[in-house]
Amino acid sequence: MDRLPSYDELPVEEGKPAGSSWGLWGEDDVLGCLNLLTPERALRGTGLVNRGAVFALCFDLELPDPPLFGRMAFEHRVSWLQGEVGHDDELVGWNPQSSSQWDGFRHIRHPVHGFYNGAADDDHGVHHWAERGLVGRGVLADIGRWREARGRPLQMDQADPIESHELTATLSDQGVEVEPGDILLVRTGWVRWYRSLDEAGRRHLAENHQNPGMRPGGDLLRTLWDLHIAAVAADNPSLELWPPGAGQSSDQLSKAFSSPEHLPEYFAHFGLLPLLGMPIGEMWDLEALAADCAGDGVYDFLLTSAPLRLRSGVASPPNALAVK
Repeated sequence: MDRLPSYDELPVEEGKPAGSSWGLWGEDDVLGCLNLLTPERALRGTGLVNRGAVFALCFDLELPDPPLFGRMAFEHRVSWLQGEVGHDDELVGWNPQSSSQWDGFRHIRHPVHGFYNGAADDDHGVHHWAERGLVGRGVLADIGRWREARGRPLQMDQADPIESHELTATLSDQGVEVEPGDILLVRTGWVRWYRSLDEAGRRHLAENHQNPGMRPGGDLLRTLWDLHIAAVAADNPSLELWPPGAGQSSDQLSKAFSSPEHLPEYFAHFGLLPLLGMPIGEMWDLEALAADCAGDGVYDFLLTSAPLRLRSGVASPPNALAVK
C-alpha cells in the first residue's frame, strides 16, 4: 500500500468496527498486519546480517513451572522404539501457550464484533501464518534497561505499568527508527527475573500472578498501530500489565465496562487481535539478544519465525531467531 492509515483514520470502510483494520487487506483476509511482511521487508532484514551472530528467542518449553494463567503442566514421555534402536517422545497435555508463544487471531474475540475481519472462528488459524513464514526486520525496545538507567526499574512481581511514551522514548534513546512492516520486540527483563526464582517463588507466582507490562488503552493501540509494525512480541507473560485493570482509576474502569466497545481500554488484547489484526508474542527470551544490542548499540536485525503448521490453531511457539 502506498500509505497506511493512521489509527485515527480507522476504519477504512464504512460499517466496519471503530478502531479496526477490517477490510484494509480485503474482505477475506486472515493475516492482518502480517501482510506488511513483504518480500522487500525480508530483503531489508537479510541486509542487516553482518556478523552471523544467531540468537534463539524461545524460552524453555518447560517454563514457567508451574504454568501461569491456570494452565496445566504437560508430561514429556520418552519411549523406546521397537528393538530399542532409539526413541520416540510425546508431549501429553501440552498447551502451545504455556511458554514462548504467538497469540493467533482465534485466541481472543471481540465480545461484539467477533474475530478479526469478521471471519468465522475456524477460518482463522496459525497455519495461515506458517504457510508463509515470518521473515523481516526486527527491532528491540529494551525498556527494562531504559527504566533501570533512570532509577525506576520495573517491579517484576507487580502490575507495574509501562506507558506508551516510554516505549517511544526507549526507541528514540537507542537511536533506532521503526519502519513499516517491522516486528517490534519489547524487553522488560521478566525472563531473567523468572529464572532467578527458586521453586517456592515460582509456585507463589503461579498462585498470585502479577507482571509489569504496557498500560492498556487508546494510547497503546494508537502508538502500536501508528508504528505500522507487522507484529509485537514481549518477554513478559502478557505484553500488557497483568492483571487487567490494575492501576486504572475507577473512572477508567467504569468507562471500560460501560460498553463492550470500550473493553480494549481495559485489556488491549481485545483491540490488538480481533480489531487491528496485530499478532502478539509473549514470554520470548530476549536476554542474550538484548545484551548484544546493548554492547554494540545496534538494535535492529533479521528476525525469522516459523509457527506450527497446525490447522485452525489458536496459538504457536514462535520458533524465532534473530541474526545480526
